[in-house]
Amino acid sequence: MTEVVLDRGKFESMPEYQDPEALYGELVEKLKKYHPSDDISMIEKAYSLSKSAHEGQTRKSGEPYIVHPLCVAIILADLEMDKETIVAGLLHDVVEDTSITIEELEETFGSDVAVLVDGVTKLNKLQYHGDKVEFQADNLRKMLLAMAHDIRVIIIKLADRLHNMRTLRYQPPEKQEEIARETIDIYSPIAERLGISKIKVELDDLSLKYLHPNDYKDIGQKIDQKRSEREAFLASIVGEVKKHMDDAGIKAQVDGRVKHFFSIYKKMENQHKSLDQIYDLFAIRIYVDTVKDCYAALGVIHEMYKPIPGRFKDYIAMPKDNMYQSLHTTLIGHSGIPFEIQIRTYEMHKTAEFGIAAHWKYKEGSDGANADKQEEEKLAWLRQILEWQQETSDGQEFLQSLKGDLQLFADQVYCFTPQGDVKTLPSGSTTIDFAYAVHSAVGNRMIGARVNGKLVNKDYQLQNGDRVEIITSQNSNGPSRDWLNIVKSPQAKNKINQWFRQELKEDNIAHGKETFLNYCKTHGYKAKNLLTSEYMEEVMDKYGFREWDAVYAAIGHGGLKEGQIVNKMVELYERDHAKQISDDEILKDLDEKTRRAIKRKRGGGIVVSGVHDLSVRFSKCCAPLPGDEIVGFVTRGRGVSIHRTDCVNIMSLSELERVRLIEAEWDKKAMKGSPDETYLAEINIYANNRSGLLVDISKIFTESGIDIRSINSKASKLGVMTVTMGFEVHNTAELEGTINKLRRVENVIDIERARE
Repeated sequence: MTEVVLDRGKFESMPEYQDPEALYGELVEKLKKYHPSDDISMIEKAYSLSKSAHEGQTRKSGEPYIVHPLCVAIILADLEMDKETIVAGLLHDVVEDTSITIEELEETFGSDVAVLVDGVTKLNKLQYHGDKVEFQADNLRKMLLAMAHDIRVIIIKLADRLHNMRTLRYQPPEKQEEIARETIDIYSPIAERLGISKIKVELDDLSLKYLHPNDYKDIGQKIDQKRSEREAFLASIVGEVKKHMDDAGIKAQVDGRVKHFFSIYKKMENQHKSLDQIYDLFAIRIYVDTVKDCYAALGVIHEMYKPIPGRFKDYIAMPKDNMYQSLHTTLIGHSGIPFEIQIRTYEMHKTAEFGIAAHWKYKEGSDGANADKQEEEKLAWLRQILEWQQETSDGQEFLQSLKGDLQLFADQVYCFTPQGDVKTLPSGSTTIDFAYAVHSAVGNRMIGARVNGKLVNKDYQLQNGDRVEIITSQNSNGPSRDWLNIVKSPQAKNKINQWFRQELKEDNIAHGKETFLNYCKTHGYKAKNLLTSEYMEEVMDKYGFREWDAVYAAIGHGGLKEGQIVNKMVELYERDHAKQISDDEILKDLDEKTRRAIKRKRGGGIVVSGVHDLSVRFSKCCAPLPGDEIVGFVTRGRGVSIHRTDCVNIMSLSELERVRLIEAEWDKKAMKGSPDETYLAEINIYANNRSGLLVDISKIFTESGIDIRSINSKASKLGVMTVTMGFEVHNTAELEGTINKLRRVENVIDIERARE
């Protein structure tokens, strides 16, 4: 059987309107094809309840809301998930968006479905008053914990995200970019970690469509322009391969396809080439019945075409951590055009498409499916992240490390212990990473290493196939802090930090307590009013600590900022001791001119006319720009300070302080961007460090005619360079245009507005 595929993916041809009844019929048909039972009564009941609960609700597309959970359920059926997961997919938004409770779901559908819906609901239903970064970090922490409890939660979440990405065109542009960025940073790598390429590749392509629309469109147009030529090339290769398989007596299915848009885009970016200069665009797949046939087919292929040295990978003998198995080889065709061939069994292909979902064990009438022991072992990376996040309370650090850990998975090296055990590590890992991959005790007692029988330095970067022997000593003084700048894997960094935290625990507790009390003293708070058992319990619960000394220790070693803890406790104190303040009491802090200006505006709002207005001051903590949503804060003796509504200081105000907030808006002149009025903007640029990085970044500002006021850079422990830049712009539109240009600079990972 031969097949040639040049399509762009399912999402390109989605209809504008989908009929709920037709979708339900499609769901039932898909379920019956793979599920051993014909009883769909629970599915019918879930559909009926979801449809009734969401009655009157619509999506931004104008469709009835029930279309969304139906599409999520169909995606889950495509993954051949069990009935409980399908039911949870149909009901995943009812607790979030309707009056139905978890208890009602448990009574109707059982505890298994209730736990799944509750797990998904908890990911979005957070009552949190911190800044946006902390909110996202807590949301992801919840998701990881839910995954650890039942992996089906994240599979439902991935299906939900996939359908949201398929309908992202109905969201405003800024929301499209935000969702696509989160998808490419978090959800697509998680899908890859779980081995679900069926979802991963579509998430990647859809993210590219919204993050780099011009590149996406350009790739599509150029592929279409030479469609007939490429189809002919693929058909000839597929035909040749199929004939040789038949001649060799190997029963095989052969198909060919152009690689996915995102894969092509990454090749263009990494190799700094145009599409016309990328020749390795084609992939041929050979499906056979047995592992023996895989290697037999490989021998036939290498007789037919000349293999490119160094481009053969055996993922059958050494599977990826996400269970992926296949033989990969890149060859030169008779016309001189290179192409890749992947050889796998049908079972391997199912695992490659569905990942952990392909091995889901379910039994009719059981209390829910659980992945078997082998699949649970594949989630070791998740346990490592969960272990690490319990030690990390800073949202920014958690997000950066989580993204780094997920991204490192894409490029790995395989090394061996002296006994022949395989250790999989991120590309660029050192012998220290290897030692901690073996065991924490081995890493802590390491004094040297041999690679392939020869002594090497500790910063030696491991290569595929290296045989590594770690030299240890009972007299070792433990790891050095310098190791944190050498190791590549998050696991090694975590274990080294754990060692220092444990070794210096008493010192950290004492230092943390002193830092906490000094902060209270310098900010005028009475520590005895804050250190009550009730407030301490709430703080420990929020940050996941079991004892108060652990909070002090976290402050002492820098895992928590003392201001975070004190301000949270002050908020709790003021919540219990708040008194109502009248508008007249607030306004008496302002001068007469400002009071008259405020009272002239209906609803108490003020119009911000510019930075030279003496009664209005722009806060330095969030640097608001025309186009930002803003709010005013009445300050004693200093008029009104203007903040962005997402400012950390505004979002963390206590109930007592929030009564001083007042509506504010930009005037029309500022919104249009007056040539005489500029505003200071600050951004953080995160990039993999390289020679010439700062030159390329500065060039963007020079070409745009934007004056740089300040620039600072520093390298993190993960090897990521953070460049903080201050510059003058007229409004948010100019800032966003500049950021979009900076994102195209080579090695740039992410960009965000700076916070004080």
